[in-house]
Amino acid sequence: MFTILVFLSLVYGLEGADVVLSCSLIEEGGGMGGMMGGAMFKRTPSTLVFKDLVGNDGLSPELVTPYNPPETPNADDLIFEMTLPSIQIPNADLLLHADCNEQEVVCEISRYVPRGAEMDSLPAHFIGSVQLEGGGISLTLVLQTLHGDTAKSDTEPLMQSKLNLPLSQSGTLLTEVVFVVFSRVPSVEAPIGGDALLDCGFRQKNSVPGQDVALEWRIQHRGNGRKILDMKARETETDVEQDLFVDRNNTSAEADLLVRDGNASLTLKRLKVTDEGTYICTVGSGEFQTQQIVQLHITQPPRVTLSEEKLTFQDTTPQKLSCHCHRYYPLDVQVEWFSQAPSEEEPVSLSKESSLSSHRQHSDGTFSLSSHLTLQPDKNPPGTVITCRVSHPALETPTDATLTVNEPEPEQTNQ
Repeated sequence: MFTILVFLSLVYGLEGADVVLSCSLIEEGGGMGGMMGGAMFKRTPSTLVFKDLVGNDGLSPELVTPYNPPETPNADDLIFEMTLPSIQIPNADLLLHADCNEQEVVCEISRYVPRGAEMDSLPAHFIGSVQLEGGGISLTLVLQTLHGDTAKSDTEPLMQSKLNLPLSQSGTLLTEVVFVVFSRVPSVEAPIGGDALLDCGFRQKNSVPGQDVALEWRIQHRGNGRKILDMKARETETDVEQDLFVDRNNTSAEADLLVRDGNASLTLKRLKVTDEGTYICTVGSGEFQTQQIVQLHITQPPRVTLSEEKLTFQDTTPQKLSCHCHRYYPLDVQVEWFSQAPSEEEPVSLSKESSLSSHRQHSDGTFSLSSHLTLQPDKNPPGTVITCRVSHPALETPTDATLTVNEPEPEQTNQ
């Protein structure tokens, strides 16, 4: 599990809270990556320090762990010290509280080459992926190296051994965020027939007025992918112009919000099962382009009915009762049976005595299933409550269908 340290920045006069993440520097290596071939990827432990990420209002100094750079700078250490000079990241405070909320943060860093740049050109660029698992913020950051305090020193700066880049006097690699694509809701659930808003946005330092902003949304599902929306938008003196391609009805993104507010979100209306999948939001502006992933999960709860409205044993003949689960999605459904006779304080499980039909899939992609139970009159006297309990991901709590065993109807006598 990646650890998080949270501390207050004393150097900058308590301007805000800093966040320190344990990361991995990802490098592509040579050789065969396995039996089927492919490149190997090497992981090197590194540290990402967000400087003044959020304001310190309401933070208690007793609850934070102070971060101190190494007393003796080490050329082998990989510490990326990152500032956000003019970029505000929405919901960044979630990273600050992740450790307290027992949420894991996945952090990876790799080299990045902007459009038109060479691999070894300066300033150097890196791309950082920060994901708060279990809900929350997901960031893809483009970092650009700085050489602020190294230029003030009379001595030659210490060079990072792996990257061959100058380190600050405290042994960190100084960087700033110049571009970020984010999602505040990287996983969305929505019902069939409903609407979904897939959250995606971007921020850029020193964007050029009138510059094209490119937005692409793609869906990937079960090995297949296709482009849903492709937009190029630019702000003119009087309006926002756009070039737009859409490959799904009832799908939209707002060009003016994209250019003026950095809002790249996608709206999908009248959802179907086939809309479920992994959506990739790619934003490009100027020399930078990167992406975010948003998962869309389609759900529909089952409608639960019993085959009988009432149950009466007229003799010793067993009776069959069925519990029908109609048109649900996704496939995961659990059916349990219980009985509770008047003399019993707790219900008794009958699930082992039941049988299930196979799943039936409908043309809209939903499923149906039935569970069958044979009831014996001697074990289910009048007043016994029979319950079919159905659990499904679309249900917050299980839903019950019940009936009560009736008294036998009196026999009619011939007059």
